[in-house]
Amino acid sequence: MKTGLLPWQVWALLSAAFAAMTAIFAKIGIENINSDFATFIRTIVILAVLTGMLAALGEFQSPGSISGRSYLFLVLSGLATGASWLCYFRALKLGEAAKVAPIDKLSVLLVALFGVAFLDEKLSGPNWLGIALIAAGAVLVAYQG
Repeated sequence: MKTGLLPWQVWALLSAAFAAMTAIFAKIGIENINSDFATFIRTIVILAVLTGMLAALGEFQSPGSISGRSYLFLVLSGLATGASWLCYFRALKLGEAAKVAPIDKLSVLLVALFGVAFLDEKLSGPNWLGIALIAAGAVLVAYQG
């Protein structure tokens, strides 16, 4: 029997942990600042860290080695990321982090639906049950009652 986590699971759990820290740090950080400007500062930090990381690891790629299709979808992904961050920081400015973050995580539901619809991914019955439970959990955590 196999034990331990697969590499992608470790990275996914780290992503979740850092996303949780993002919500808490951002909620504190935007206390006396415009949420859009806060997103700008966050973006500069990310750009600087990634630039340093790519330089240190020697992982920069020649721009000509990337296909037009990859550029198109990475640009679209960047635009979606920017829109998501702007909306997320605005929601954090206006609401409680413990209620904003679960609604934001409804992206899990949307990724599953979009993966099935556009990427021809297949989900099993237990997968769909898990997605339904995530959706129900997000709604219950964000419930104002």
